[in-house]
Amino acid sequence: MGLSPNRPIRKERDCMDRPDVPFRRRAACCAALVLSSAAAAAMAAAAPVAPAAAAAAKPVKAAPAQAAAAPGAVAGVPAAEWTVRWWRWANNAFPDGLAPYRDRDGRLCATGQDEHGPVWFLAGTDGSFAAQRRCRVPAGAHLMVPVINMYFHAPTAGPHAMDCAEVKRAAAVNNDYLASAVVLLDGKPLARPLRLASRCFDPQAARAHPGPDRGGRYRAAADGYWLLLPPLAPGPHRLSVGANYGNPYDSEYGRMQQNFEYQLQVGDPAI
Repeated sequence: MGLSPNRPIRKERDCMDRPDVPFRRRAACCAALVLSSAAAAAMAAAAPVAPAAAAAAKPVKAAPAQAAAAPGAVAGVPAAEWTVRWWRWANNAFPDGLAPYRDRDGRLCATGQDEHGPVWFLAGTDGSFAAQRRCRVPAGAHLMVPVINMYFHAPTAGPHAMDCAEVKRAAAVNNDYLASAVVLLDGKPLARPLRLASRCFDPQAARAHPGPDRGGRYRAAADGYWLLLPPLAPGPHRLSVGANYGNPYDSEYGRMQQNFEYQLQVGDPAI
């Protein structure tokens, strides 16, 4: 998994499988693709964030990431640690070639999820399309919503190895330049998303569908904007997300944007 902005390097293949691209570039590309597992579609009556709007947006200096004491713990697990679990779900719970951020209509919504767990994961896109998804959510589950974020991984050993501090710095790129972020629930705006920075972690831990052997272990980190929503009332809901970066110093990923919407059914529909 990795980076993908408005023009992902290869949507149909994992960035790390590109031998023609230098490793550090592949790692950066991957950081964006998954980082796109971040945000998107704007207000009910407003147009979604467009590339031109993203380019014109004035960068906004964001608050520093809160890695240690982020609010919003669920089941004793801090919000930043739920982002680690989210990325492991996104990286590991799907057969090769599938990923939640490539889901256009919601058919992958329940893949790898715990029906009885305290948190249900929603996904963004790879940055190349606006998603309209339908998803049934168990009653009583919190919702982990990626608004816009970045993910980065690198080998733990060898000529391209990076230590934890380097990986975390790479994941933080663009997150000081959040140009806009709009999240609507049933047409009403929600609070500004929280910036969360993860600890370093093994992205392939507990891999349900082992991919190709890449010949070594990796170290990953994520940084970006999330909402950890309390359980919604049973019944239908609409969640719309729109966001973009406005980093003038990064011509490739600094303009990344997201647009996605969920039609949610919380609990079983009434008969």
